Amino acid sequence: MCNFVSDCSCEGQLTETIARLATESAEKVIYQTSLMSALLHGVYDGTTTVAQLLQKGDFGLGTFNQLDGELIAFDRQVYQLRADGSARPASPNQKTPFAVMTFFTPEHQHCFDSTASREDVHRAIDARITSDNQFCALRISGRFTSVRTRTVPCQCRPYRAMPDVINNQPTFDFTARSGELIGFRTPQYMQGINVAGYHEHFITDDRQGGGHILDYVLEHGTLTFGAINKLVVDLPQDREFLQADLTPDNLDDAIRAVES
Repeated sequence: MCNFVSDCSCEGQLTETIARLATESAEKVIYQTSLMSALLHGVYDGTTTVAQLLQKGDFGLGTFNQLDGELIAFDRQVYQLRADGSARPASPNQKTPFAVMTFFTPEHQHCFDSTASREDVHRAIDARITSDNQFCALRISGRFTSVRTRTVPCQCRPYRAMPDVINNQPTFDFTARSGELIGFRTPQYMQGINVAGYHEHFITDDRQGGGHILDYVLEHGTLTFGAINKLVVDLPQDREFLQADLTPDNLDDAIRAVES
């Protein structure tokens, strides 16, 4: 039996019971379309739609065709975080070359009543989910002292490799803003298939801005998270993917460069 564990003394028994029942009733699976190494190589067009993603999960992140901004999904809502720092609802027929989705069923909860760095948040998760061999999905609802993001601009053919694109990425600073942070912690052995370590996206409470997180300081908020032990990967069958170099010599360095 899985139990929802809360570090917040303010949480009532009813909330814990509802969360526990949700955790027990849903299979915890990560669905992923394509590979991170394909995205690095410049495979920026996929066939999976936003509507199809929502059949696989209600929570996740990724990007859009032509590398047109960042994707963030939670509560069955999907948003496109654009290169000008703005955000808008994604349409059901928009497509993605890379996305990671799950039905979010957290097991643990931790309240931050005072300032916490990104590293502080990650330590709180690592203290509960101690094995690096497990996936973890996480969400923070709260107020942030600062959030630094980047968002990749839309690309045109012939596509450049992602490390070259990231060199010109716009960055944005959100100060004293409430919002939602969602992300995944992925095992190190998955580097290239996914992004090893923590990968997080942010959107403001008014759903007007956000991006891929480079760093943040949490003022106060609630962190919920849980382990996931099953992964389903949907591999493309188009020529660009089949001919892509998915195991370059500098794979680890390239991923760390584009994600940090």
